[in-house]
Amino acid sequence: MSVFISPMGRGKIEIKRIENTTNRQVTFCKRRNGLLKKAYELSVLCDAEVALIVFSSRGRLYEYSNSNSIRSTIDRYKKACSDNSNSGTVTEINAQYYQQESAKLRQQIQMLQNSNRHLMGDSLSSLTVKELKQLENRLERGITRIRSKKHEMLLAEIEFLQKREIELENESVCLRSKIAEMERFQQANLVTGQELNAVHALASRNFFGPAIIEGGGTAYSHPDKKILHLG
Repeated sequence: MSVFISPMGRGKIEIKRIENTTNRQVTFCKRRNGLLKKAYELSVLCDAEVALIVFSSRGRLYEYSNSNSIRSTIDRYKKACSDNSNSGTVTEINAQYYQQESAKLRQQIQMLQNSNRHLMGDSLSSLTVKELKQLENRLERGITRIRSKKHEMLLAEIEFLQKREIELENESVCLRSKIAEMERFQQANLVTGQELNAVHALASRNFFGPAIIEGGGTAYSHPDKKILHLG
């Protein structure tokens, strides 16, 4: 036994044939109109082809169709049923689907390969003037992005090297000061020559040349004197 709960909150309605003729006719009119309304909304909202046929208990016909006619929808239904009955097995259907997808993928791969050859300057004879112009624009945009990235990386490297230069100059000043102090101690007979040689060796291991240690020069030019070629 089925029970329908009324959306209006009027209680539960038992789903069975209504014995009272008047009540049955009133319910039929209401439910029929609601069904026709739902069919119309489904066809409009979902762009679906809908055909509805209702015969009353007295044999009266009520119908709705959003296509040209009920007949056209019925013909379409018959054709769909016929196509389904004549279709192959599931394996055959899957095989056909995979063949179609494989053909699409092969076509896409071929297009990508052709595009790659064109970008490399090959197989250009088949292209029109318009296609060549489009290819030229693509290459120019690509070169612009490549140069922008190259400049960005070079500027970052230059900034790092300039910071490293300052660090090395500071270390150089510190070592020169230490060497000068050791030389004064040696003159005052407070430091041996062996200890002074050890300081010189330390300076060499820190990648400073003789000019830095003995002459007081720097191994790098001032950052403002650098000429950078980024092109």
